[in-house]
Amino acid sequence: MTKTKRGAAPAPAPVLGTRALNRATLARQLLLSRSPMPARDAVAHLVGLQAQNVKPPYYALAARLDGFTPEALSRPLADREVVRIVTLRSTVHTHTADDCLTLRPLAQPALDRELAMFRKGLTGVDLDRLAALARHLVETEPRTMKQLREALLREWPHADPQALSLAARCTLPLVQTTPRGLWGRSGQVVLTTAEHWLGRPAEPAPRPDRTVLRYLAAFGPASVKDMQTWAGLTRLRDTFERLRPRLVTFRDDNGTELFDLPDAPRPDPDTPAPPRFLPEFDNLLLSHADRTRVVPPEFRGRTWQGNLAHRALLVDGFLAGLWRLDEDALVVEPFVRLDAARRAEVTAEAERMLRVLHPGTGHDIRFGTVRAA
Repeated sequence: MTKTKRGAAPAPAPVLGTRALNRATLARQLLLSRSPMPARDAVAHLVGLQAQNVKPPYYALAARLDGFTPEALSRPLADREVVRIVTLRSTVHTHTADDCLTLRPLAQPALDRELAMFRKGLTGVDLDRLAALARHLVETEPRTMKQLREALLREWPHADPQALSLAARCTLPLVQTTPRGLWGRSGQVVLTTAEHWLGRPAEPAPRPDRTVLRYLAAFGPASVKDMQTWAGLTRLRDTFERLRPRLVTFRDDNGTELFDLPDAPRPDPDTPAPPRFLPEFDNLLLSHADRTRVVPPEFRGRTWQGNLAHRALLVDGFLAGLWRLDEDALVVEPFVRLDAARRAEVTAEAERMLRVLHPGTGHDIRFGTVRAA
């Protein structure tokens, strides 16, 4: 950090404009250039991948890794080196086994808040007893949420069924057992505890310091509010202040203070950013309070419709359209007109993605008309 003379006011933090933040974040997210790292290492570096559905983590890694194949993620899932579990923002994520055992306790306050919304349906239910019973049930035999709910209803017949199953999910670290999550395999959500699935105990809830540093490595430069949005947590200001001597600070165009690791990459704002096809729920689009570093203000909300998330196309590092995979075609729906050079780049990236994840399927690549807001 810049030194100042004793008694002098500290020098103002440098300003990082939108393009500088965009390129820095893309570099951390392995989206500026693809990385050769193994899929398991990428899941760890990215501190997990949001995974309400089975396929998004595969598309996310295909966009980020050189030489990726679906088996590169399916294998560690089958070997229990990677798991699917509710953690950050009370949503399902794909995490390494190590992160599952540490991040799940860290995320407990967010799960407690979710559970509080359903307390009316849990009148008369002893949550400690529910957790003990649910643990016994799923560790005796992995169960679907329906099976778990029906078993708990026998104990508390007057409780709200949905609230009972949600209480089990919020009080226990429940992982989705395979074959759920494996590429090309079908399987409903069947649950057991992380400790039972992984054969080792969960870690005590850690101080968030290390997670802050990992978040900045994957998503920085970022504000306190950005990380709170990513984690679904509050009151992280004290942690950032404790870490301040180890960090550097910047300001965005609005004057918001941003923290970063001193040696993290911050590429030139004019660094080329190739097109990328991202899945629904990609972490890049969900992990900052201020998303203008990736989503132009005029396109805010365009990747969502109600509770439905759309797949996103990045052009020059920013959201520029949606895409979908029909039975015989990959359809690109741009928000802006793409000139011939841009269309060629997007087509080449689409062809690559299809070779990686859908080889031999013969999909055409089609461009729809510009989607007006």
